[in-house]
Amino acid sequence: MFKLIKILIFVVGLVTIGYFVLPYFGYEYNMKYITESKVECEKKLKECSDLFIDKGVRDPNCDPAKCVDKNLIIKKK
Repeated sequence: MFKLIKILIFVVGLVTIGYFVLPYFGYEYNMKYITESKVECEKKLKECSDLFIDKGVRDPNCDPAKCVDKNLIIKKK
């Protein structure tokens, strides 16, 4: 339990430091990314789930990780 609390404090600390340090180096956060891309991501995930159901795990030809792109969340100013 103590280890879990320690890890949680560490993650919150990293996020807080990153929030203040990244703008100093010329980066900005896209705070509207989740609300703007929610509908598009839901469509992609629905297509991916249909492909997984149809073709199975062997050859789905779908990458649901493309929905969360770090280049769209943190941008260079």
